[in-house]
Amino acid sequence: MLAVTILGNNSALPAFGRHPTAQVLTMKDQLMLIDCGEGTQMQLSRYKIRISKINYIFISHLHGDHYFGLIGFLTSMGLLNRKNELVIMCPPGLPEIIQLQLAAAGIALPYPIQYILLEQPGILVETRSFTIACFPVEHRISCWGCLVREKKMPRKIHREKVLLHQIPAAFYEQLQKGYDYTAANGACISNDSVTIAASPAVSYAYSSDTRFLPELAAQIQSVTLLYHESTYLHDLKDRAYDRYHSTAQQAATIATLAGVKRLLIGHFSSKYEEVAPFEQEAKQVFTRTELALEGVTYLIK
Repeated sequence: MLAVTILGNNSALPAFGRHPTAQVLTMKDQLMLIDCGEGTQMQLSRYKIRISKINYIFISHLHGDHYFGLIGFLTSMGLLNRKNELVIMCPPGLPEIIQLQLAAAGIALPYPIQYILLEQPGILVETRSFTIACFPVEHRISCWGCLVREKKMPRKIHREKVLLHQIPAAFYEQLQKGYDYTAANGACISNDSVTIAASPAVSYAYSSDTRFLPELAAQIQSVTLLYHESTYLHDLKDRAYDRYHSTAQQAATIATLAGVKRLLIGHFSSKYEEVAPFEQEAKQVFTRTELALEGVTYLIK
């Protein structure tokens, strides 16, 4: 199961009760923090998210509204006596920034950090149940999106039916891979009669601060849920371009080109008090659009 909880959905400045960018992605029993703007710790506490389960952090780029909350978060985990390793996927330069901040405060964290630098697209982390990959987007500085994919689970054995057909346990692995079974008398036992299909694998793509980038669609084809920044409404498309951001209409266009199942839009400019017009604009292009609202958890299915 994948699910994303929005902690912050605003752009550079906190405004109208909205916070800078941060999200938590649930990957079965693992949590990944995606970006860590100011106030992230408070939002984690507010929405009762167990920070001890956060084993992965992805920082898209080194603009403050995407990582200024990180040093406080790291030191808090130290105060809570974390021991297990934390994996931080980030642009070059961040490890040195973190080390400088820790050294200036005379802090030695009680847990190890593994840094994985975002330098080229591809898989960053692979476990038995999911992969985490990165892809470049177009911003004023080096900036990356991430793509999390569940691995396809094997078919489930229907125990009563395999016993009924006297299928030996040694063949169960082949059944899980989808093979039929041929009995000693030559009868063919079809796979779907003795196994149950697992839930389809799902995926989540996070497209951080970026200009409208049609070629991005090729990198996130057919993902289950896409988050794409929508800093401005389309009447300010020229401002969006000049500031290396996108509009709601452009985010919806990327979703259409990529053939995604659902679209979340966020990173709203502080010039807008109301965000409902973003959803209205995007839905004119891509009907399966939702606003990324703080405190809401979106199941990815």
